[in-house]
Amino acid sequence: MKSLKLNAKNLSAISERIATPKYDRSALKTGIVHVGIGGFHRAHEAFYTDQLLHDNNVKDWGICGVALLDFDTKIYNTLKAQDGLYTLIVKELDGTHTKRVIGSIVECLFAPENPKKVIEKMASPEVKIITLTITEGGYNYNEATKAFDFTNPLIKHDLKNPDHPKTIFGYLTQALKLRQARGLAGITIQSCDNIQGNGHMIEKMLLSYVEKAAPNLVEWLAAYVAFPNAMVDRITPKTSEEDIATLVADSGIEDAWPVVCEPFKQWVIEDHFSAGRPAWENVGAQFVEDVVPYEKMKLSLLNAGHSVLGILGALMGYYTIDEAVNDQELKTFLKNYMDFEVTPTLGDLEGIDIEAYKQSLLQRFGNVNIKDQIDRICSETSAKYPIFILPTINSQLKHQGVVQLAAFVTAAWALYSLGTDERGTQLNINDVLQEELHAKAKIAVNEPEAFLDIESVFGDLKSSSTFVSAYKEAYNNITNLGVAASIASYNLKSIKQY
Repeated sequence: MKSLKLNAKNLSAISERIATPKYDRSALKTGIVHVGIGGFHRAHEAFYTDQLLHDNNVKDWGICGVALLDFDTKIYNTLKAQDGLYTLIVKELDGTHTKRVIGSIVECLFAPENPKKVIEKMASPEVKIITLTITEGGYNYNEATKAFDFTNPLIKHDLKNPDHPKTIFGYLTQALKLRQARGLAGITIQSCDNIQGNGHMIEKMLLSYVEKAAPNLVEWLAAYVAFPNAMVDRITPKTSEEDIATLVADSGIEDAWPVVCEPFKQWVIEDHFSAGRPAWENVGAQFVEDVVPYEKMKLSLLNAGHSVLGILGALMGYYTIDEAVNDQELKTFLKNYMDFEVTPTLGDLEGIDIEAYKQSLLQRFGNVNIKDQIDRICSETSAKYPIFILPTINSQLKHQGVVQLAAFVTAAWALYSLGTDERGTQLNINDVLQEELHAKAKIAVNEPEAFLDIESVFGDLKSSSTFVSAYKEAYNNITNLGVAASIASYNLKSIKQY
C-alpha cells in the first residue's frame, strides 16, 4: 500500500482508506479561536465540532488553533504542514482502532511568531468564542493567596509590553480592548481545563489582570463577555512513535502527530454565551443550568484518581495507568479513597449513579489499549493537587472526616519528588515547581512535614494537626515498609475502620 502524507491535497485519496471530512472546509468561517492545540483539545472540542460540521451543515464554526508558547513550535509546524488536519484514533475496549481525519481546525497561528496576528484574530467580528486548554497551571492562581499571581515574571512582562504579550491574559486583554474600541458585539471565553468552576476561574483571573493592565476595559468586559463553566472528560494519552508507525502500517497514512484517545467522552456546559454558540448538543454535549455537581464529581474522582494511580504507580515502578490499576492492592486503595474520603464530600448528585460512575472509572483506567503514560499523569502535579485532591482534604477536615488515604498520597508525592522510584530508577519529573519540590523533599527525609511548607500548593494545610499527623504516619510507613506493603496495610485498616 502506497503511503500518503496527511494534507488537504491528499484528502480525497485518504478518504478511500479511512473516514475524512465530507464538508467543504474552504467554505467555513472561523467562529472559534482555541488556545492550546494539544492532544486533549483535538480529541474533544475539535472532535465535537468536526462531528457537528458533518451532521448539521453549519459554516460559522471553524476553529483557529493558536499555539501560545515557544514549547508549542512542533505542534504548530505539524498542523501547519498538514493544513490543520490530523487523525483521531479511538482505542476501543476490544482492542480495535476507530480512525477518522478531523477537519474542524481550519487555521493555525503561532503566537510567539506574530502576536499581533493572534490578537487581531481574537478581535475579528466573525469570532464569537475563545476557548482554552492552557492546563491547570496556566491560570496563574496562587493557592496560598487565593488570588492572581502578579509576581510571575511573564505577567510582569505583559504589563510592560502589552503589544507583545506572552500569557493568555495579555492576549485576551489586547483583543478585548480592540473589540471594545471597534464597537463589536460581546464574546464568550470558555475554559476547557480541569478546574472546578473553570469559567469562574478564568473570569476572576482575567479581571484581576485587566484591573491593573487596562482599567477602562473592566466595565465593558463585565457587560459583554460571558464565561460559562464546563466539565470536560476524555482520556487522551500522549501519542507514541508506535502509534504513528501503526497508522502508516495499517492505513498507509503519514500523520506526524495523530491523537489517540479512549471511546468515552463527555462535555457538560452551562448555557451562558454572549454571541451565539454551536449546537454541540446535537453531537452529544450536554447543556445545563449548573455544571458544579458534574465537575466536582469528575475532578475529585477521575482526575484525582489518575493522580493517585500516577504517584503511587510511579514509585512502584509502573509506567502506564492500566498497569497501576491492574495491581489489585493499588486498585483497592483507589476504590477505598473514592468511597471513604471523596464520596462523602460530593453531596446530593441528583440523577447520577455515583457507584456506577466509580466502577466505570476503574474500567476506563484499566483499558490496556490506551497505555496512558504515568509520566504524563504526574506532570505538573503542583498545579493539579490543589484542584483535584486538596478540596477533598479540606472538606473532610471541616466535617471531621477521615484523610488518611489522601495523606498517604501526599506523603508518597514527597518521596516521589526525591526523583527516584523504590528501585532507584530515575523518574521523569516535569513540574514548574520541580526545584522547590525537590528541595523540600530532601528536607522531608528528616522532617517529613517540611514538604507541606509550599503554600502555593498546600495553602494552610500544615496548620491542621489531624492532617499532619496522618501525613507523618504515612511517610514513615512508606519509608520503613515500602509503597506496596504500606498500601496493603492501609487497605486492611480501611476494611476494619469502615
